[in-house]
Amino acid sequence: MKRISITTWIFIAMAVGIALGVAMGPSAASLAPVSNIFLRLIKSIVAPLLFGTLVYGMAGGGHNPASMGRIGLKALIYFEVVTTIALVLGLAAVNFTKPGVGMHLAPSEDTKNLPVQHTTVGQILEHTFPASIIDAMAKGEVLQIVVFSFMFGAACAAIGAKAKPMVDFAESLSEVMFRYTRYVMLLAPFGVGAALAITVGTKGLAVLIQLGKLVGTMMGALVVFVVFVLGTVMLIARIPFGRFFQAVKEPFLIAFSTASSEAALPRALENMERFGVPKHIVAFVLPTGYSLNLDGTTLYLSLASVFVAQAAGIELSIGQQVAMMLTLMLTSKGVAGVPRASLVILMGTLSAFHLPTEGVAAILGVDAIMDMARTSVNVLGNCLATAVVARWEGVDFNKEPAP
Repeated sequence: MKRISITTWIFIAMAVGIALGVAMGPSAASLAPVSNIFLRLIKSIVAPLLFGTLVYGMAGGGHNPASMGRIGLKALIYFEVVTTIALVLGLAAVNFTKPGVGMHLAPSEDTKNLPVQHTTVGQILEHTFPASIIDAMAKGEVLQIVVFSFMFGAACAAIGAKAKPMVDFAESLSEVMFRYTRYVMLLAPFGVGAALAITVGTKGLAVLIQLGKLVGTMMGALVVFVVFVLGTVMLIARIPFGRFFQAVKEPFLIAFSTASSEAALPRALENMERFGVPKHIVAFVLPTGYSLNLDGTTLYLSLASVFVAQAAGIELSIGQQVAMMLTLMLTSKGVAGVPRASLVILMGTLSAFHLPTEGVAAILGVDAIMDMARTSVNVLGNCLATAVVARWEGVDFNKEPAP
């Protein structure tokens, strides 16, 4: 018999998780340790894997800081263009369907524990650079780890032969962490199944129905974004659909079922490298995109902000919506590393435009489902970003990469 793939096991686990959630109800919360153990193991992979792959990708491959700077600039241009399109699409969708019209907001205690987050350019820049790499690794600050590893790799490349032991260590570390990832992924079906069981059990299947127009609007906008925007990008960049789908389906499913981009990162790094993206590109662009290229989240933020205005009976002019979009272009870059990130950024945006923050309470009931959708699109968008930058650097994906 053909061996069942890990992806198939994840699909099976998702179905079992939904069934368990329905059968167990609120008691499904007792499965939390299973999903938490899986997520904790995944988080243990991220920092050493990023450090090893990025340092070796720069110093071991003979890539100088200038070439990496060129790659970084291309990635930033791509990130800004695609996330701006996502913001515009979110605004267009919410203005077309008007899911908030007819709702009446009422103050809620649920929003009082959510801090208002105002993010400035200076704060984002300051937060990018680590005061301590140990602290950054302990807190899972992906962008800080990338910056440190980039500078460390550049230093190794600059001093040449004297850095060979460190470069060899980085190569060995990355290979060990990829194998470690394979071991952890054996637990993925259990972690994924438990996560879905908890969501369905504690929220009920009604979570799929409540505020259905809002959820439907977001899901439809995400489908349009993936098919028409990301699909067009793939056509322009000549990314082979079949092979790309095979590379991203597992990280996409992990992100969707766990609502955690971090959980999908190790597998995404490994699969995109196997897809043919050079190690130094995938190790730099993919984790950087986790802070700067959150397509699903930016689309959600623009949609949710106008939804709250509609629910409160507040008419926003086109000029106000454009101003809100420009604000979100900045604040969405600060999503990574913020507890309850999207809701916190949403609170800050509502406060800045004098919209009722009680609107967040109306979204809380279905946020789990929307979080799964936007997180999986974030991962998909960042995987595609690595492939696009690689094509920009002259990589030919029509040639099968060496195994």
